[in-house]
Amino acid sequence: MYPRIRDLREDADLNQTQVAKYLGMSQTGYSKYETGENDIPTQVLIKLAKFYHVTTDYLLGLSDSIR
Repeated sequence: MYPRIRDLREDADLNQTQVAKYLGMSQTGYSKYETGENDIPTQVLIKLAKFYHVTTDYLLGLSDSIR
């Protein structure tokens, strides 16, 4: 459901544990965002957009423009 957060993480050569630590959560919880098992809360979505320097629309697949 959220393949872009996985792609951005892999492009940055990060693992799920590293991103989860930045977000202050468990790797398992973060993994559920990447697989679409859990929806991403707004505050987490904003943190991810800032972390990867992209828009929230890009993360959600609403736009192909990263800025």
